Amino acid sequence: MAIGQTQLMTCRPDLMARLAQDASYDIAIVGGGATGLGVALDAAARGFSVVLVESDDFAKGTSSRSTKLVHGGVRYLAQGNISLVREALHERTTLLNNAPHLAQPLPFIMPSYHWWETPFYGVGLKLYDALAGKAGLGKTEFLSRSETLAQLPMALPEGLKGGVKYWDGQFNDARLAIALARTAALHGALLVNYCKAGDLLYSEGKISGLLCHDVLTGQPYRINARCVVNAAGVWVDELRQKDSVSGADAQRAGTQAIVAPSQGVHLVVDREFLDSNVGLMVPKTADGRVLFAVPWLGKVILGTTDTPRSDLAREPLPFKEEIEFILSESARYLRRAPQRADVKSVWVGLRPLVKPQKEDGESTQGLSREHTVLVSRSGLVTVTGGKWTTYRAMAEDVLAHCVDRRLIDRRPSGITVKLKLRRRGRSTRSVNRRAFIRMAMKNRSSWACQVGEPRCATG
Repeated sequence: MAIGQTQLMTCRPDLMARLAQDASYDIAIVGGGATGLGVALDAAARGFSVVLVESDDFAKGTSSRSTKLVHGGVRYLAQGNISLVREALHERTTLLNNAPHLAQPLPFIMPSYHWWETPFYGVGLKLYDALAGKAGLGKTEFLSRSETLAQLPMALPEGLKGGVKYWDGQFNDARLAIALARTAALHGALLVNYCKAGDLLYSEGKISGLLCHDVLTGQPYRINARCVVNAAGVWVDELRQKDSVSGADAQRAGTQAIVAPSQGVHLVVDREFLDSNVGLMVPKTADGRVLFAVPWLGKVILGTTDTPRSDLAREPLPFKEEIEFILSESARYLRRAPQRADVKSVWVGLRPLVKPQKEDGESTQGLSREHTVLVSRSGLVTVTGGKWTTYRAMAEDVLAHCVDRRLIDRRPSGITVKLKLRRRGRSTRSVNRRAFIRMAMKNRSSWACQVGEPRCATG
């Protein structure tokens, strides 16, 4: 399907019929979150034949459960991860330019309650500006007490000394994922959700494709591909384990897991708790984390947490301690402290943090947010880690590894730097509405647990 067409193939039987064709793809991708969709778009834009399968809905997992921020990462700057911050700041501007309908600049204020906080954090945020360079969104400003309260009227006034205002970005993560999928499809990629990857296929010890099946009908499919990219987020180790017992590494000991899942919880409360179009950022909570209060669709997002999680639940629930932590920390900075009864909604995402080998997994706060790309002896390309803001750079890195291992041909890169992401077209509006209603009815039981009184995990 050539780019420039206004109508996408959205009828599932047509998509499945195309998947059933006896074809050989350049790249097959497992995982329809931010990373997989980014790789699909970059590869398709370069002219490669691409197929992507996702076991659930696109961005069903972590990619739709973020803090809705496209940012360099003030926290990572404090950790000394300059390279990640610099890359993320430049990718932030690229994303804002390519999807202005889904991502916009957003000012934040860090309130100061000790005399040293404004100069200390202010210098760090000035460095944040310097790393962004021409890609900056606005200059960092030092605010007086009255200026801080004028822009954050619900900030706790007792003990307030002033504040620091800086700029980052905000985006709609779920809609951005769909925009990536639509744009990739317009470049010829075949993307199929509710299609679960199974076993890998091999030819002379090298990966030659994969088997999958339609989750809705059970119909099996065979996908032949020169290169298979494992972009399944926190679940990448499942496919890596299959490769370790079937591919070129079959005689070796089982593959060691590379993902240390970290749970991030977000609470939604009414706008009146912030009453501002400016976000509030706490650089260091009682246990050293970062806390945000972010205006979002007429409400306020409070979060997040960073809790190690050993299981990989598809619908993770917050721990009681996480909800209490967010509420208690919010109470230290907001004039009116939100209570459990004020929580309108909760969402929980599992971050696929890359753990150092021999990591005991007791803490995830210090683990790097940078991504990792690994290529097995049999040619399975695995990518995990990273963050939404850097999805495009991650995709370029994945394809660079594919080229280096001669799994695909070398073609010009950098095509997605100025590639505008597709808006929704009129031709699929009714289809999207019907699909949304069907999905809402199907998932009404799981959605119900996120509304009203928060349900908590007991572990």
